[in-house]
Amino acid sequence: MNDPRTTASTPRVRRPHIGWARTVAAASLVLALTIAFHTVLPGSIGTLVATALPWLGWLLPMLLVGALLTKARRAWIVVAVPALVWVLMVGSVLLPLGGTANTDPDAQLTVATHNVRGASNSAAASARELAAEGAEVIALVELDADNRDAAAAELEATHPYSYMVGTVGLWSVYPIDQQVPLELGLGWRRALSADVATPNGPVSVYVVHAASFRPGDQRDRDTMLQNLGELIPQDLNDRIVVMGDFNATTFDPAMQTILGSVGEPRQSSPSWGFTWPAAFPFARIDHILERGFTPVANRVLPAGDSDHRAILTVLGND
Repeated sequence: MNDPRTTASTPRVRRPHIGWARTVAAASLVLALTIAFHTVLPGSIGTLVATALPWLGWLLPMLLVGALLTKARRAWIVVAVPALVWVLMVGSVLLPLGGTANTDPDAQLTVATHNVRGASNSAAASARELAAEGAEVIALVELDADNRDAAAAELEATHPYSYMVGTVGLWSVYPIDQQVPLELGLGWRRALSADVATPNGPVSVYVVHAASFRPGDQRDRDTMLQNLGELIPQDLNDRIVVMGDFNATTFDPAMQTILGSVGEPRQSSPSWGFTWPAAFPFARIDHILERGFTPVANRVLPAGDSDHRAILTVLGND
């Protein structure tokens, strides 16, 4: 028979680090939900979280270390949830563009976009460098009068066809027609659309310089992007290019209407393709989006003396 005194004096065995395990599990759940449902977060919160999404991946190793310290197997399993969500929704962007090496070079179109920064006096340098990279269609945004005239003079010989509206401009080696200035609900013009008559058929080109984003003040930007997203599906051309400075990342809730009609190619090499600020980019707020093409190459490059980096994309015919 057991001695009751012995039984009563036996200490209770406590599970190790149970409080820390619960903390790790709660943090993992919050992170997974934030990543999975970031597009429904309202206003500035949604934009700021969307901008931070690529960087949130750095939290995963920290959670893993925390889970290892708990010595609780369930904590490791819980940490796997945000890791999987991040990889599928965000990390997959890092996969390099591939499978297009056999695209016919004669059927390709090279396009480029750059925010040249107002009052920088470097639009001519940006235009010259992008033309030297082989860009056949060039979109420059945040143009003031001096930058616009300098870019036009620089590209006059190589890109004789152009259309400029407000702070945005489009230059092409191919004829441009069907030019339309776009207000996109602002009351002033910061965007345009036009048809570029390429050797492989017409391409609708949209150039946009979205209104700035400031925490608590993003209505103008969101209005422009929403109206642009509603306009693109009405385009009758099979091939479309939308490019410029959107002041929003790909993951931003305000971009979702646009991305319902056009897509953004991955980078040619494993990269986020961040474009701003140029000195140490941490966000991709400039974009080249397409429909009806097979992306062949896509990369970010410095150009001129701007606080943005440029984007150069090679598009092949489907």
